[in-house]
This record gives sequence, structure tokens and C-alpha cells, in this order.
Amino acid sequence: MLESQPLLCARAVTKVFPGTVALDGVDFTLRAGEVHALLGENGAGKSTLIKCLSGALRRDDGDILLEGKAIDPRSTLEAQDLGIGCVYQEVNLLPNLTVAENLFLGHQPTRFGMVRTRVMNEKARACLAQYDLDIDVTRNLDSYSVAIRQVIAIARAVSLSGKVLILDEPTASLDAHEVAMLFKVVRSLRDRGLGIVFISHFLDQVFEISDSLTILRNGQLVGSERAANIDRVQLVNMMLGRELQQETRSTGRTDVRTGSPAIRFRSFGRARRVAPFDLDIREGEVIGMAGLLGSGRTETAELLFGIAPHDSGSAEDGEGRLRLDSPRAAIAHGFGFCPEDRKSDGIIGDLSVRENIILALQARLGWMRALPAREQAAMVKDFIRKLDIRTSDMEKPVGQLSGGNQQKVILARWLATNPRFLILDEPTRGIDVGAHAEIIRLIEDLCEKGMSLLVISSEFDELVTYSHRVIVVRDRRHVAELTGAEITTESMVASIAATGSQGDAA
Repeated sequence: MLESQPLLCARAVTKVFPGTVALDGVDFTLRAGEVHALLGENGAGKSTLIKCLSGALRRDDGDILLEGKAIDPRSTLEAQDLGIGCVYQEVNLLPNLTVAENLFLGHQPTRFGMVRTRVMNEKARACLAQYDLDIDVTRNLDSYSVAIRQVIAIARAVSLSGKVLILDEPTASLDAHEVAMLFKVVRSLRDRGLGIVFISHFLDQVFEISDSLTILRNGQLVGSERAANIDRVQLVNMMLGRELQQETRSTGRTDVRTGSPAIRFRSFGRARRVAPFDLDIREGEVIGMAGLLGSGRTETAELLFGIAPHDSGSAEDGEGRLRLDSPRAAIAHGFGFCPEDRKSDGIIGDLSVRENIILALQARLGWMRALPAREQAAMVKDFIRKLDIRTSDMEKPVGQLSGGNQQKVILARWLATNPRFLILDEPTRGIDVGAHAEIIRLIEDLCEKGMSLLVISSEFDELVTYSHRVIVVRDRRHVAELTGAEITTESMVASIAATGSQGDAA
């Protein structure tokens, strides 16, 4: 039974970074004895809000109240003293210390300045017994599974704070059994009267554990609802920022690709990242991939490109089996990959436009076979012209270009290798309208020239326009394949919102 008096309340909280309003007057209310899910796509403001609540960031405006009293935590330690604890996906404990030492780090029981190890171990056992966890607390933390480390981190946070617990993607690296174990702990804490903020991209988990939901989008509050009062389709629409519309055309591609696949993936997957899937790639085909952030879209792309090597299944083409255990191996087989985060994973900002474009081709050739300067210049000038890369000079640092032009430079880098299969992860995100249209035209042109593409996009209308097929991903599983008249925004959202089990992929 939820109490009427809010435990933690944020009112019109605002946070501005240079050039970005991360939070724009956001309200959030958490009650004691409640699990409250905080949801939203990438850049929605979830992380910024919990950092403001937990003292990791100072808000620029608005109020935060704890049990009706205004608070202003200036650090995570100060928020912890007030009663607000936070546990992140990557457990912030020390693996080389024992379980007991981690639980009591900074407040060990002492006598005459010496740590009372026996007393500490006894207290650690008693603490973990509250969570039905019977383990050897004298063993180092790194000897236990990720799930047990999560429970230990929660036990430490609760013992230090005890009013509000923020869980940021706590199940991202857990399998179904481990998730069940963690949720048992969360429910017991809820029943003890704690207020719990739960952040997750797994919709099945959200509806399983949450009492209330708050949705953010682009730094603004979209809405707050009791979980029982909202269905999955409504939730997905609120997160994506669009209402379902009847499409005026069934698909943007009527020229469905047939014939034998050029590349075949069978039972391809990696434990805790992506459940095994089958995928056929045909020449000149654009395969769209739809799903919410964290659903397994990027994980699939990284698996195909060897960034995260697969541990099940196989890949083959007409000449035999393909070894895809590293990006170097994928490049050797004619694969290319434009990552979602172009600034951290794509461009090298201090290098020139020329150096960024030739990077993948030079890596494939090997550093002992340097491309002649004249050949480099001719090739780079050709790509600058073909892709309309707006730069005053090919030697200009690529970090000084606009986002759209940086994206074109990354595309040019992979086109220079003449790939047969190109993976594009959110190729139009964060770029201006003109560059957006140019990149969509480029996707269609490459398809017409026989290149195979896998395009991941949060813009479902885009996928409808250029995809021959659309793979829908949810909870790190490939849950649907849409073709022909099935390729509609409505069908994609319905597939994402459909009830399903997370399974062992997580």
C-alpha cells in the first residue's frame, strides 16, 4: 500500500550543459514502499536526473525534497548521509577486497585504531542474511557472480542510506535466473518501506517489478502513471514521442530481394548480450533494425562486426565459413561498421579529414604498405565531392566539422574499403535536416549498386522508407521479421510492445 506523503520529490528540476538543456523543469515523485521506473530513450535525461538526486551533479534550478524537507546534496556522500543511495550497472566496489571489507569500507568496526575483522565478518554475514544470501564473506568480491555483487552493492547502499535506493540498469548483465534473484531482493526492500527508483530498458522487467512509471524525453517530463494504468504500446509511444499512425503506404521498397543469401548467420549470439539468431544477408538489400535503446540493436551490430566475438553459432558465405572474432577479421571479409556514437567510437577528432577517411583502408592494407600520398589525396577529394563533405581543406581536423559532415567522413572511411556488407548504427542521429536527407539518399544509392546494408534507426518512418526487411529487437532477442506490407511504424511498435520473456540472453 503506497503512502500518500511523497518520500522524495523533485520539482521543476533544471540542468543545463553548454549547448544542451539536459533537464527542463522536470518533476518526479517517489513514495515509500514503491518501485518507480524511470524510462526514456538515449538523451532523455534519466542519468542527469538521478545524478541530481544523488548529489553527483548540482542542479541549476528547481527543488528537491526528502520527506517533505528541502535538501541540496553537494556530493554523493552528502546524499548518502541524507538517505539516498545509488547502485549502477557497473558495480562500484573493489574486487580485490573481501565481501565484508566492501560492505564496511569507510566505516569498519575498530578498537584502539585496529579493524576488528572478526566482528566485521559477523556483521557482514548478518547483513547479507537479510537478503537470503549465505556466502563466504572472507572471500574476495571478484570470486562471485555479477548478480551476487549487485546484491552486495545494494546491501551496502541500503546500510549507508536506508531511505531511497536508485538502481541504474542493475539487470543489464544478468541472466533470467539472476534477474529473479535480484527482484526478490528489490521486493523485500520495497516491503520494508524503501523507495526504489528503477532504470531499465527491459520492458518486461519494468512491468514485472514496477508500481509506477515516469517517462522522460529530450530532457522533459512526458508523464507519470501507475504501471497498472498504462499498456505497453502507450508506453513505447510515450518514449519514442510519436502516436501510431496508419501508414499511407505499406513499405518504401517494393523490389524485394530474392535468391540465395550472400552471407548467412545461424544461431549466432553471445551469452548475456544477444540471444542466438538466424539472419540472411542478400546482395543489394537494406535490412532495417528497430527497437528501443538497450534492446540489443547495437549489441547485434557489434557481434556481427566482431567487436564482441560470438560464442555460439556460425557465419558463412558462398566460399565457406567466416571467422568473425575481431573487427580486423570482419574487415578482411568485406564488412564495414559506422558506430552509433561517432564522436567517441568513430572519428578521431584531432586527425584531419584525409587521415580519418583513409584509416580503415590503410589498416586493411597493413602499416608496412602505406598508401601513396597522391593516391590518398585523389581518393579523399573524390569522396569529398561525392558525399558533399563541407570542409575548406582535406587537412582540416575532422573535429571542427559539423555532426553531419563528421558522419559523412565515417561513411567515406568505410566506402573506401569497398565493403560488401555495411552496418550503419543510427546514421542520421543528431545531424541537420539537409545532411539527414543526403545520408538517406546515399543508403538507397548504395543499395542500388549492390551493397548489402544493415541500418539501425530509432526513426521508424525512415526504416519504412528504405528497408526491404525489418528485424525487431526486444530484450536482446530478435523477436520479429517484417516484410512487404508488414513494414509499418504500427507493426514495429506493436512488436516491441508485445509481451515476451527476457530469457537467457540478458
